[in-house]
Amino acid sequence: MAMYRKIYSQLLEWKQDRKGKSALLVEGARRIGKSYIVEEFARKEYDSYILIDFNYVKNEVLAIFENYITDLDMFFQMLSLHYDTELIERKSVIIFDEVQQYPPARAAIKYLVADGRYDYIETGSLISIRKNVKDIVIPSEEQHLSMYPMDFEEFMMAIGQQKLFYFIKECFDRRCPLGPMHRKAMEFFRLYMIIGGMPQVVQEYVDTKDFRRTEQLKQDILSLYRGDINKYATGAEAKASSVFEAIPSQLQKHGTHFTLADIDKNARYTNYESSFFWLNDSRIINICYNTFAPSIGLGMNTERTSLKCYLADTGLLLCMAFNENGRVPAEIYERLLHGKLEANLGIMMENIVAQMLCAAGHRLFYYQKSDKVDAMNNMEIDFLITKSKATSRKNICPIEVKSTNRYTTTSLEKCISKFSSQITDPLVLHINDLELKDNITYLPLYMTPFL
Repeated sequence: MAMYRKIYSQLLEWKQDRKGKSALLVEGARRIGKSYIVEEFARKEYDSYILIDFNYVKNEVLAIFENYITDLDMFFQMLSLHYDTELIERKSVIIFDEVQQYPPARAAIKYLVADGRYDYIETGSLISIRKNVKDIVIPSEEQHLSMYPMDFEEFMMAIGQQKLFYFIKECFDRRCPLGPMHRKAMEFFRLYMIIGGMPQVVQEYVDTKDFRRTEQLKQDILSLYRGDINKYATGAEAKASSVFEAIPSQLQKHGTHFTLADIDKNARYTNYESSFFWLNDSRIINICYNTFAPSIGLGMNTERTSLKCYLADTGLLLCMAFNENGRVPAEIYERLLHGKLEANLGIMMENIVAQMLCAAGHRLFYYQKSDKVDAMNNMEIDFLITKSKATSRKNICPIEVKSTNRYTTTSLEKCISKFSSQITDPLVLHINDLELKDNITYLPLYMTPFL
């Protein structure tokens, strides 16, 4: 079954706008479906295509690059013969899949694009793209496109709930509650939280409805990521591994930044900085930075040593956080699905909001202030996002995430009062239906993608 991925429209936009004047590099974490969607796009939008998978490429293909890249007429002829595919000028695309495994192919993009006969799409995982560029000139003729795990809309399409998703969007646009449909929408949202957005895992659930089989696939992906850390995090393997494994316990301490002392009492951020950057570049994690001024230009007002780490896929976090003796107990799935695991639900909810905000194109920031003198300055705001169009004032939207029915909005109210000239549209994302009250919008968590 073909899976709906929103990045398809961006691929189409690149093809129509660039018309062969730049290659496209689709980059992101492993196992998020880069190769699948690119080949699906090539099959539907071109008369013919050649896909070169550099993970499993034959020596004969490498020899074509080595011997003929300076003679493009012969180069294309040899590729066409080897793959038994006719290349049609301006109607064919050549895909370099996992291009980081063979840097000379990426270096050749400059000359291939200048030649202009065909389109070129590259896919790659950042963990090794960064590593395998030492001896090549990075082509300026490369347009980059980031890809993420499946978001809530893509998940709902995959499980056949597109009508409900469109209804949710309509209610968001009109700022009206779902009413009787809210409970059903939350059930599917919690299902998304459990399954996650890794396409292979989602497809397994669609085919089998078996949490155990999806769990095994998620454990396989986690093992793959752990292997990548040991293979590619050169010089920072142990530290990067420690940070990765500590994410569930760190998220359990809601509202506080990542505390290195929990890993090593003598740890200093300067010694771990490259580990955080590597994990973030690999898209294995999403980093959220503390900003000391909730105003326009959040990235300029960050405390780089004060950050929170979220796993890029919440389905994978579930397997890390609740893994007992090599597997997640069946009752965990049952209680999570029905919203009855309150003690641990907070880390899942906050992580999936971070995941959805990233998929929607937001950079992650939070605000945390501690003041022993003036209690009015003490506040913790889970996320801050910027309006799509900046104005002279009121550009920042503060967001609080609530996983139970028992909560206060003290920090949010303080934030509204203290930063009234900079704050707009304060939000609470919670498990209940949409409500507007006291100048605060209370949105159900499943509306996060529309922010």
